[in-house]
Amino acid sequence: MSEQTNANERLNDVEERLARVEHLLVSINEKLAQGPIVENIDTGKSEAFKEWVTNYVSMRLQQLVPETCDHPAEAVLQDGPFLDNTTVPCTEEVEHRVKRIPIPFVREMVVQRVAENAREAGVERVDIDFINNNTKI
Repeated sequence: MSEQTNANERLNDVEERLARVEHLLVSINEKLAQGPIVENIDTGKSEAFKEWVTNYVSMRLQQLVPETCDHPAEAVLQDGPFLDNTTVPCTEEVEHRVKRIPIPFVREMVVQRVAENAREAGVERVDIDFINNNTKI
């Protein structure tokens, strides 16, 4: 008989716990159904706080990654092709002629020499005539 009493007590405990869980679920469901309660929010304080957070995050990002936050002014480049790995503008014929040089290190030497000569001569755009007349390799 004590086993049956013990089983009944355990069953009653489980039923009480189940009733409490059901009650909690119902109250949670009611709170969710009500939706958020919007109280009077001071928009001035809210905006001031948002601005402060934005400024603080910006400052911390600049401290952590300064090279990505300061953008240098972009150099104005001329239209058209450029000699390989340089900022010296050239014509399409020059670009084509340079690409025809089969050995990469020789091509690089030629490009560097042409770029140096163009800078010394102050040429705005390297063309075939400039290469034929002024480049000494």
